[in-house]
Amino acid sequence: MITALLMAAGVLIMALGIIVSIALHEVGHLLPAKLFKVRVTQYMVGFGPTLWSKTKGETEYGVKAVPLGGYVAMIGMYPPPEEPGRDEAASQGDDAGPTDPYLQQVGAQYVAPPIERSSAAERVPEGRKTVMSHSTGIFQQMSQDAREVAAEELRPGDENRMFYTLATWKKVIVMLGGPAMNGLLALLLTAGTVSLHGMNTTTTQVADVFECIATVEAEDAAESLAERECAEGDPPGPAYAAGLEPGDEILAFGGSEVREWEDLTPLIRDAAGEPSQLVYLRDGEQQTTEVTPILTERPVEGRFGRAERDSDGALVTEPVGFIGVVSHTEVQTQPPWEAVPIVAEQTQAVGEVVLNLPQRMYDVAVSTFTEAERDPEGPMSVVGVGRVAGEISAQDQIPWESRFATLMSLVAGVNIALMVFNLIPLLPLDGGHVAGALYEALRRRWAKLRGKPDPGPFDISKLLPLTYVVAVLLIGMGLLLIFADIVNPIRLFE
Repeated sequence: MITALLMAAGVLIMALGIIVSIALHEVGHLLPAKLFKVRVTQYMVGFGPTLWSKTKGETEYGVKAVPLGGYVAMIGMYPPPEEPGRDEAASQGDDAGPTDPYLQQVGAQYVAPPIERSSAAERVPEGRKTVMSHSTGIFQQMSQDAREVAAEELRPGDENRMFYTLATWKKVIVMLGGPAMNGLLALLLTAGTVSLHGMNTTTTQVADVFECIATVEAEDAAESLAERECAEGDPPGPAYAAGLEPGDEILAFGGSEVREWEDLTPLIRDAAGEPSQLVYLRDGEQQTTEVTPILTERPVEGRFGRAERDSDGALVTEPVGFIGVVSHTEVQTQPPWEAVPIVAEQTQAVGEVVLNLPQRMYDVAVSTFTEAERDPEGPMSVVGVGRVAGEISAQDQIPWESRFATLMSLVAGVNIALMVFNLIPLLPLDGGHVAGALYEALRRRWAKLRGKPDPGPFDISKLLPLTYVVAVLLIGMGLLLIFADIVNPIRLFE
């Protein structure tokens, strides 16, 4: 019963963390949009039916039933259709933001149609009906319909408050505000965790000494170091033969001072077959011995200290020097700025997953529908993240403060994933809008350099077919990950 309650608490904490992260992501879009005077009609956390909302000023703030995302609705995301004979002199260049004769007509002719008009054709101002009804293909119709729906929200006074009229740098700031907020939240959570609670840190103290050097396969099969057994033919452990014991603190190896365990590891790996002097501290007394690392196959450590595995699930190994000792780890507090390299490393790891997303998703599918082992560093859905959070909370042998710190680190990881994923330069993601804004600026600058007329704003509504394809792929990917996290979840504790 207690275990179930602890798991439920972990899932609840993670769910709240994800909802808050999504809400702050949207705040990252909301604040710069309002700063640049764009009229924001809605700020919503979640999708589907509205559970609660309140209108303050010109913006409706609310929470919807499905907390798997959110959005900020800004007017003028799509520019109006181009008019034949558009006044080229109205253009003010890349930094001034686009201008169009249509902007002068918006308040008077377009945004306040009589209530009894219901058809799209009747809502189009005179002089523009021919242009807007000219599309002949389904893709053009998608773009036209989207612009018509967007234009229905316009009202007098919105001429200079539409998103597409912003200068390029302002558009980029608005769209990058969401990912930036997630990155900032990840930094704050990580800084708080490492400075207030600390992080597992290897020390120069010996925690265990191997009596023999077993094969990596035998070590991998053992569930713990305590269950490791020596087999006939296994060579004796060099450190054990040299008299090293648990609790000894290593001071130097091969004439080089050892301040951190990370200093010792490469020294041992490069000294295979070479007798080396080892200086250590035992019971306050400095002692010296000689140890000869043996050349043996050892697992290749991947990111975050996990052993790398090949596509068949076997350990990836390399021949290195080895003496058979394990470092003692303890939780040590770190200065807050140590969060920067930690978040940078995690961001790089998530970026590599995103760059290889098709292959990663294929691996998830294979491991889900076959007996292949699932990659613990692969993508997960919110279901998987919640399950991992529940497992962490249920480990009653771990101090509660360590469990809570781990959950906060997990929330930080979710924010890193949100940040990186939203930077993908495809609509409907934030990176797609940034790419559109940069393309628009490049197109205008190129036209100016060639002495050509300003081509006007780039109409992202023309990319709606691609947007729908990406959205379908994202939904399919999410469903596959949810199914995988149910039938073949990633487990931190076996």
